[in-house]
Order: sequence, then structure tokens, then C-alpha cells
Amino acid sequence: MASIASERPDKFRIGRVFNDSFAVISRNPVLCLGLAVLFSGLPTLLYQLWIWQSVSDIGIVAPEFSAQRATATVVAVLVSMVLAAILQAALVRAAIEDLNGKRPAIGDCIGTALSLLLPVIGIAVLVTLGAGLGFMLLIVPGIILWLRWSVAVPALVQERLGVFGSMKRSRDLTKGSRWALFGFWIILIIAAIAIQLVLSQLVAIFGMTVALILDALVTSVVSVVTSVAPAVSYVELREVKEGTSVNELAEIFS
Repeated sequence: MASIASERPDKFRIGRVFNDSFAVISRNPVLCLGLAVLFSGLPTLLYQLWIWQSVSDIGIVAPEFSAQRATATVVAVLVSMVLAAILQAALVRAAIEDLNGKRPAIGDCIGTALSLLLPVIGIAVLVTLGAGLGFMLLIVPGIILWLRWSVAVPALVQERLGVFGSMKRSRDLTKGSRWALFGFWIILIIAAIAIQLVLSQLVAIFGMTVALILDALVTSVVSVVTSVAPAVSYVELREVKEGTSVNELAEIFS
């Protein structure tokens, strides 16, 4: 059954979004964590192992500031962007399917993500550039822009509005709820930072290799939460703004 109640909520509720986000993940742990490990955790681990090896044994891998290192870093960033886009779109699809009372299929989720790969990347680039410029100017404008566009990818996946249409849709949906969204994301960020601080202490206890593996697993979990949460936020915002049910959202794919 869908976790969203049938009655229309009067405002964006942080606790409700948290509960629904973790409920989606708990009902689909293999799909969510499997996709996250495949598209986030494993690539992160391989890249970090390569960096560690290059630092430990310069004779095997190029020196730290070589052209080869720079090229590998650029390639890694581009590949990471593509994989992150696939993961987010796939988990958005999975979250909506779950909230509609269905069991998400991994093939369907990846297929949806691949079909929308370029627009998702386009949104990611525009949001990063726009919010980044705002951060460099006065910080606050960057936060406002990032919150304004925080559900652009779910809007794209669910309503197929294109890059700019989805960003405009996100702006309209988040209007009036951005303080609540800000509080929601602050809690997630603080939790992620706390976990990373704990991991930094594990290096001395278990050694670098184990610490990197644990870091990759944590990266996978964080990726799941930060991908599912915008989808659940999108559903919550549509109910607050329009009273749109999850069933109506799912009809887009029928």
C-alpha cells in the first residue's frame, strides 16, 4: 500500500518525508542498495584504491601532478556524473512505483533512467552552475537556487517536461516550502558529515583498505537517501500544492 495518506497535507512535513523515504528504502533494500553500489559505491571504491596506490607506489602509477593523473581525474568526474544521473533517475522511478503500492523492477528503473540520461545531466549541470555562482556571490542566493531546483529531476522523470520545464516546475512546487526543505537537507547533511567523521577514525583501527570499503558502502547508502528523498519530497509537494495523489502520478507511465 502507498505510504502517503489519502488526505491532502496542509504543509510540507519533514518527519513525514523522512518516514516515507526510509520506508521506500526498507521495502526495496536489494534494489536500492544494489543500484547504489553498482553506480556509486563501486566506482568510488575503485577510484579511491587507484589514488591510494598511486600515492603509495609512484613507480606503478604516474606522479601526483602528471598529465596522466589529470586526465584520469577528468574522466573519473565525467563518468561519475553519468553514473550519478542514472542512479538518481532510477531511484526516483523506484520510489514513485513503491509509493503507488507496486514493486519496482530494476530493469524498468534503469531503462527509465537511460531514456532520460541527457536531460538529467543537463539539469545537474545547470543546477550546479547556478547554485555554485550563487554560493560564490553571497552564499544565500546559492542555497535559495539549490532549494528552488531540488525536485527538478523527479519532475523530469514523472512529468517529462524537459530540462527548463522541469526546473520551472520545481521552482513552482517548492515555493512556500523552502524553509522546510532547507531544514530537511540540513539534517541529512549533518548526518552524512557525522558518518564521515566516524569513518576517518576507522582508518587507524582497521587500515586503509577496510576504511575505503566502508566509505564506499556509506557512499552507497548516502546516495540512496539523497536520491529517494527528492522523489518523496516531490510527491509531498504535489499533494500540498495540488492535492495530487500518488495514483495520479503513476498514471503518467500507464
